[in-house]
Amino acid sequence: MAKTQSSAVRPGAGGPGADRLAALRQELARRGVDGFLVPRGDEHQGEYVPASAERLAWLTGFMGSAGFACVLSEEAAVFVDGRYTLQVGQEVDGALFTARHVTDAPLADWLEGRLKPGQRLAYDPWLHTEDQVRRLEKTVTALGASLVALDGNPVDAVWANRPAPPKAKIRPHDLALAGRSSAEKREDLGAQLAKAGVAAAVLTLPDSIAWLLNVRGGDVVHSPLPLSFALLHADGGVEWFVDPDKLTPEVTTGLGNAVAVEAPTRLAAGLDRLGKAGAKVMADPATAARWVFERLRGAGAEVVTGADPCLLPKACKNSAELDGMRRAHRRDGAALSRFLHWLNGEAAARSGNGALTEMEAAERLAAFREATGELRDLSFDTIAGSGPNGAIVHYRVSAESDRPLGAGELFLCDSGGQYPDGTTDVTRTIAIGAPSDEMRRRFTLVLKGHIALARARFPKGTSGSQLDCLARYALWQEGLDYDHGTGHGVGSYLNVHEGPQRISKLPNSVALQPGMIVSNEPGYYKTGAYGIRIENLVAVTESPRGAGEERDMLAFETLTLAPIDRRLVERALLSADEAAWLDSYHARVRAEIGPQLEGEAQAWLEAATAPFDA
Repeated sequence: MAKTQSSAVRPGAGGPGADRLAALRQELARRGVDGFLVPRGDEHQGEYVPASAERLAWLTGFMGSAGFACVLSEEAAVFVDGRYTLQVGQEVDGALFTARHVTDAPLADWLEGRLKPGQRLAYDPWLHTEDQVRRLEKTVTALGASLVALDGNPVDAVWANRPAPPKAKIRPHDLALAGRSSAEKREDLGAQLAKAGVAAAVLTLPDSIAWLLNVRGGDVVHSPLPLSFALLHADGGVEWFVDPDKLTPEVTTGLGNAVAVEAPTRLAAGLDRLGKAGAKVMADPATAARWVFERLRGAGAEVVTGADPCLLPKACKNSAELDGMRRAHRRDGAALSRFLHWLNGEAAARSGNGALTEMEAAERLAAFREATGELRDLSFDTIAGSGPNGAIVHYRVSAESDRPLGAGELFLCDSGGQYPDGTTDVTRTIAIGAPSDEMRRRFTLVLKGHIALARARFPKGTSGSQLDCLARYALWQEGLDYDHGTGHGVGSYLNVHEGPQRISKLPNSVALQPGMIVSNEPGYYKTGAYGIRIENLVAVTESPRGAGEERDMLAFETLTLAPIDRRLVERALLSADEAAWLDSYHARVRAEIGPQLEGEAQAWLEAATAPFDA
């Protein structure tokens, strides 16, 4: 499940106002188009964008990590998924933009009757993938209108004081942590391209390039990415289109002669060279901008569509990366346990006037992680939702929304850290005072789903979509559900959201493979009251064949180590196997986290992880 990202252009409560929308409409009229699409993304099509690319937030006030706006001459709308239906209502001025659910009330339905035959709906070809544009063309053409690519983004033309592009320094990622050298990775993938008869592949995802070259950067908040483009050639050579001012001597020396560095503005020339040679060039229609495809086709290249060749090997962590993730989770689990111990005492001591607030809790948790001495950044803005704020799936506390952790309420805390050896993402829901019977029952239903997925064994070739129902089954039996995915991939000191695998209702044909890391995070949200989510990260592992078994099976290794609030568990709802899993998990937490704690914190952990039937 995606987390929101902070930004230097956050407009604040109430949105940015009508002046920006009016200015954009004037610019569209000047360019002779009748509407414009404003996605939440940049030229790399990722959810992790620098402040200079936060066009959707600047225009609408919406701060979520996914969504888009459509602006016509008389009306405008913002489209979001189920994670943001409450958030968009709080951040966007409903008098300016109609909020719509991207699935239940899609763009095609909204445009019908609004976009007239003969009108021109414009888009920036750098900000939409090839697949997205093809779908848009069908939608717009069916209405008798036309989809028009613009040269230059009209939002940028009216955005006064737009932040400058980032220029963070790029540093090497240690081979002991990466597990494989860049040369090995490049040669292997280059050989695959050669076998497919492809001369080169266009790489546009910053995390793919960072993984391939064993580098890390700081161009976007909370993810160690250098923004760049690359061409991977069949001989294993790479043309890396990156601001040379970002490079440190260590990076330049480590890359060697097989990686040629060019300025980002030279990407067009690089694509043109391939086209003039009549080369077969691979590009990913799901991740690469339409501009890339148009440039290659215009230059005469034979474009071969295929998935980014880095996606699958990056997702399947090697032994060094898995060992690093385990270390990071033990370190992170100790910090989180110190926080939970602190929260347990602080919330009780400060009940009533002067009660502990969401913002204080988030800041204190960050301080515990910082005290490890290894934290490089949070992996996303901490979601610290008390009471009704916890029901906002991607709530982010602000000075305006900050509220106390009230007695009898639930506190949902979703957080993570970026460490050199791994990325963490964990959610715990904590009872503040005495929870209600309904809270305990629904928490336990969510826990049953979490346990079902954690305990799953499944044949090789199984996708996350085929497992998703395991996490929902107990909720479904009582007419309940949650409107977000159950699991997303996680990078190794890279993006906290990583494909191509996921666990979701949405169809996904990518089979889970050993070394992949995914989240296990079922939840339940009661609007205006409380939210529940229990999230651990798990690694896909081989499961040894038992006597009489005929198939090779896989299973999950739970990486996250932090206590689950036993006060919220209704023991009678758990089967014997489920209770045994929880006791076994808590025994691991005691064994691996307990020795890192001292005094009262260690004693608290012992009590918080005590077996139910002791």
